Amino acid sequence: MLNMDFAKRVVINTHEQDWIASPHAGVWRKLLAREEAERGHATSLVKFEPGAKFSSHDHPLGEEILVLEGTFSDESGNHTAGSYFRNPEGFIHAPYSKEGCLLLVKLHQFKQDDTEHVMIDTYNTPWLPGNGNLEVMPLHNFEGESTALVHWPHGTHFTPHMHIGGEEIYVISGEFIDEHGRYPKGTWIRSPHLSTHNPYVEQDTIILVKVGHL
Repeated sequence: MLNMDFAKRVVINTHEQDWIASPHAGVWRKLLAREEAERGHATSLVKFEPGAKFSSHDHPLGEEILVLEGTFSDESGNHTAGSYFRNPEGFIHAPYSKEGCLLLVKLHQFKQDDTEHVMIDTYNTPWLPGNGNLEVMPLHNFEGESTALVHWPHGTHFTPHMHIGGEEIYVISGEFIDEHGRYPKGTWIRSPHLSTHNPYVEQDTIILVKVGHL
């Protein structure tokens, strides 16, 4: 197991990790959290080399993906950078990438009754006003669990707050900062239930945030 104690805070700068070969030719991973070697709860960065592909398969308790670079394709279409989608249990596909791609992937983490298939092009979805001068792009909500993109304009300071149900962050661009440290692009942070922090940024920053799920 890797980082499966949800009561502990975890911070990983993925740029400091090495790529690990997956069982599929041309597909590489950086492991962030993993229950078992090839099954169960998993959060990873996944890199497809040009031409890499998987055979047809489904995902028990779902698959959640954000395309960070390149184009990820399957029977539902070509998903370019900025695409966010959720494939619920029972969704079957054979993914591939002609040009190569980089993904943030979460497996086996849907709640039992969460069966919605979600596809969002975040590059062409409007931002909504958030707290203070933050901008928010809601991506998914289900039974207290919420996922969103959050844009922090440079110089933004947020109020100290507590994470009910925990918080998970991936820094997409810029640099996220709090009293515990500085987190550049590519950093994954998981903070446990009832943890607190006082975040701010010094430059324009976009993060993917999931709350209420730990």
